[in-house]
Amino acid sequence: MHLFSKIHFFLIVAVAAMPVSAHGPVPVSLQGVPVPPVPGLLDGSNPIVVNKSAAIALGKALFWDTNVGSDGMACGSCHFHAGADGRVKNQLNPGAKSSNASGQTFDTLASGGGGPNHTLRPEDFPLHRVADPADKFSAVTFSTDDVVASSGTFSGEFKGASRTSGNADQCSRSVDEVFHVNQTGTRRVEPRNAPTVINAVFNQRNFWDGRANNIFNGSSPWGERDPNAGVWVKVNSRSVTKEKLHLENSSLASLATGPGLSDTEMSCRKRTWADIGRKLLARQALQNQKVHYEDSVLGPYSLSSIGNLRPGLNTTYKNLVMQAFNAKYWSYSGIGPFGAPPGQAAYNQMEANFSMFFGLALQLYQATLVSDQSPFDLSPVDAGLRPTWTNVFGATPAETDAKRQALKRGGVLFFNNHCNLCHTGPSLSLAAVATNAALLKPEAGKTFGPAATPIPYGPNAFGPGNAAYAAGMTQYVNPITRDYNGDVLPLLMDLGYVNTGVADPHSDPGIGGVDDFGNPLSFSSQYIQYLQDRPQGIKDSLVKNIRACDFITSIAINSEFPEPYYFTTVEGVQADGSREGVLRNQNCADPATAFIPSPSAARDEANAANLGVAVKAAFKVPTLRNIELTGPYMHNGSMATLEQVIEFYGRQGNFHNENLHFQVSTISSSINSPANRADLIAYLKAFTDDRVRYEKAPFDHPEVVVPNGHEGNHEAVVAGNPLQADLAKDEVLVVPAVGANGLAEPLLPFDQLLAR
Repeated sequence: MHLFSKIHFFLIVAVAAMPVSAHGPVPVSLQGVPVPPVPGLLDGSNPIVVNKSAAIALGKALFWDTNVGSDGMACGSCHFHAGADGRVKNQLNPGAKSSNASGQTFDTLASGGGGPNHTLRPEDFPLHRVADPADKFSAVTFSTDDVVASSGTFSGEFKGASRTSGNADQCSRSVDEVFHVNQTGTRRVEPRNAPTVINAVFNQRNFWDGRANNIFNGSSPWGERDPNAGVWVKVNSRSVTKEKLHLENSSLASLATGPGLSDTEMSCRKRTWADIGRKLLARQALQNQKVHYEDSVLGPYSLSSIGNLRPGLNTTYKNLVMQAFNAKYWSYSGIGPFGAPPGQAAYNQMEANFSMFFGLALQLYQATLVSDQSPFDLSPVDAGLRPTWTNVFGATPAETDAKRQALKRGGVLFFNNHCNLCHTGPSLSLAAVATNAALLKPEAGKTFGPAATPIPYGPNAFGPGNAAYAAGMTQYVNPITRDYNGDVLPLLMDLGYVNTGVADPHSDPGIGGVDDFGNPLSFSSQYIQYLQDRPQGIKDSLVKNIRACDFITSIAINSEFPEPYYFTTVEGVQADGSREGVLRNQNCADPATAFIPSPSAARDEANAANLGVAVKAAFKVPTLRNIELTGPYMHNGSMATLEQVIEFYGRQGNFHNENLHFQVSTISSSINSPANRADLIAYLKAFTDDRVRYEKAPFDHPEVVVPNGHEGNHEAVVAGNPLQADLAKDEVLVVPAVGANGLAEPLLPFDQLLAR
């Protein structure tokens, strides 16, 4: 038996002998970790942003302004509760991402209700149940492909909008075919749960399916994939030109350009970013929303004073854009090249570039939303980089000891069950590819982490012995790995995107889906095109720089012996990087794995099994920071409590499938004992930053009035919305303006919001 066959054999044996011992990287403190740099944004002789403070103020105002939406929805409408959504009414989608017919119809939930305008109850969760909670193969007692997500817009077809007042656009609206109660229209609901925006700046790509590209093109979420993207740049007083924009580490800017045009989230159909710019630029910023006089960013612009909270800022969006951005993007006075809406005046340059202003301003604002002051972050660490918890105290010495011991036991459970192989690094997610790589690169004198025990940059930054390598992380930005599925078969995977068997894999393709142009979202799928020397199939240039020797298990080896599931010289291999003339064998754990199949071998159908991918129903690994406050959990919002999440993992997922990640199969059911569950939850809660819990700076915000279902219930609603008579009247949740000093009362976990 040859080397790789032996490895495969021993993995099968290991699965049979679960649990296996802990290994791999450790979560580490976020203290002192820089956000990923964006070359050309703020630096150089001719930067895009010339006033960072003004850009952050612009971004914060736009993020929370309900005028951005076509009918009162702001970005903050779905991200007002610890960066996530705390609403419980009209939050169901029938499963629109499903390839099954059931994705267009609502199910009756366990409480007896469901569908549009249903108020969620504790008994509705979890959305998938089995007779024996420890055995996913036991009889299914309840299951639905409905999704708990976020209600958004009524939608309609965009016709126009006022440039001065009113938050609703003029749209041709009608009752939605899916979202209605007795033919009275209700607001549409997104098909996926809204994740927290806090710490999202560290993600290489954003959205659950990674479609918010790391490269911001100035126009859309699609990065280099969008052939029509670009921004208008003033050449001189008589001319402008449309140029490509290519900003790295700008997934949040890419993300920002999506919801504003989504006819589920915020917009009427056929609206453009130039239309949004035309609506907003001349307006007073946050004109209908109160802004606290002590707002950590907007306080200097606020019209409020002690005892007198007032709406709006003392400036317009146009003025903020002019302060924040290089004049070459907004100062051209001519019109004509930028297009025009039907029957209206042509757009100007500032309107035409509004998608860039919006995206970059929101990214700079959200880059301030870093929660790095949790008990976990502030704890000194031992030689293995495990927290000592000497910063945690109880009311008595005995209580102090009990708390610390529970946290240590919870940490052991976390490692022994391999949670650390996905939830690792400072953001507690493999999806933070560039940040993790930067910390793993040796930099003399550079450290991060708690002040008492700073952690040096380098290969041991996530644990001794280059522990990060076990999770596919190195000092190189490698967004692909090759790892094992639940059947112990090696498959290509997008690093940080994992199928954990939450739902029927047909219910949502995740990163196995496609973009607006029909191209695969997955980098792994594109990498096969690279291996086959089919450059037309590569849409993200980063794919051309993948290092095969950094994979968890290699794809090719320089061996004359055949190996199942691996390319060898028998099929044909070549040195990785030989096509480009620069070998990729530096700093490899095993230089013998710095090989890839030859193009002919990769194209040979006989070798197809060697090029398998695990992308279907794989979703971004979410951060665990502030996890106690960001329910419901999973991409489909199917679990309401951390207890339900642990129960799910204790039975090794809900749905076994060929894309299920191997590590899910290594989790022990013992984590579901009452004592173990309590210890693990205590450990997870130690990732909560109290500034988030109390909405202290930088997590303070303006007032936002959020649609919160409709008058009535899931059986009957009250018609007569001011937008249109056959639409249901909104109920609203008023989220008050908060200053830098935060709230007197803490935010509540989702299960407590359900029970109110």
